[in-house]
Amino acid sequence: MIAFAHPLALLALPLALTPFLRRWLASAPVPRLDLRTGGEAPWTDRLLKAVGVVGITALILGLAKPHLPGGTRPHQGHGANLVLLIDRSFSMDDSFAGRAPNGDEESKSAAARRLLFEFIEKRPDDRIGVAGFSTAPMQVLALTQSRSAIAAAIAALGERGLSQTDVGRGLAMAMDMFDEAAAPDSRAVVMVSDGAGVIARETQEALQALARRNGVRLYWLYLRTAGAKGIFEIPRPGEADTPQLRPERHLHIFLQRLGVPYRAFEADSPEAVDEAIQAIGDLESRPILTLRPLPRRDLAWIFYGLAALMAGVLAAARRLERAYAPRSSAPTEIRP
Repeated sequence: MIAFAHPLALLALPLALTPFLRRWLASAPVPRLDLRTGGEAPWTDRLLKAVGVVGITALILGLAKPHLPGGTRPHQGHGANLVLLIDRSFSMDDSFAGRAPNGDEESKSAAARRLLFEFIEKRPDDRIGVAGFSTAPMQVLALTQSRSAIAAAIAALGERGLSQTDVGRGLAMAMDMFDEAAAPDSRAVVMVSDGAGVIARETQEALQALARRNGVRLYWLYLRTAGAKGIFEIPRPGEADTPQLRPERHLHIFLQRLGVPYRAFEADSPEAVDEAIQAIGDLESRPILTLRPLPRRDLAWIFYGLAALMAGVLAAARRLERAYAPRSSAPTEIRP
């Protein structure tokens, strides 16, 4: 259906009738009367008037900016509905060596953002949402296919973080971000964090209920700082092993028991982060039905072209009239 960007211009359409107010071929002092009289005279005049009406109408329609509205169309691609849950505690601003980055080092958050930018550019069919957590969780962007919006949301998480890591409420928010358009078999949460915290009992119960209801797959990309204990590292005999002393290990154990597909990756360098993100991408590549945007298509150029063509026809007719009009000759002088 054709729409108009400037519909008020259509009020000028009555001007298209102006060719009927006067004859077109009337420029020469002594016009070619054979175009006005005889068998072809009425048709020539009517044809040129019709050309004028079409030309003026096309010009007015072009000024009204006609277009076909954009929309969406179904697209069968390969990808997933992903929620990126990114830790924004202040420790993420340190390097993997556990210190403030110098000129040769990246902070953990900067490395993660850089590699996530590359990740989303390679996966045009994904619908991605972004959330952050530190002292409290925050939804940054709902699920979308807009790469510019996703990149802006990830970049916004580069601000200075806070001191706490409320991973439980962050996971709950991420699991609750999937909408009806996200097919149950293509939902995944990717958590990027360099630490964890003790999850309260009521939050654990809420996470279990959300996991069962939404049927998500869960990935944890653990950015391990040099000297920190790993989430796969089993305590030695006699070594204390409590959620307060080893929160990352116990979060890993809890997520394993959550009742949803879960996989953890441990990375201690930007290269390891890149490998982990690539592995997650390979695991989350399956047929997915999404909606691709259709841009608005401008039609004004068609009407401008038609108006120009009609103007050319009228100019040619006027040129022919002048070229073939009889020339008047000076009277012959009569001498006695």
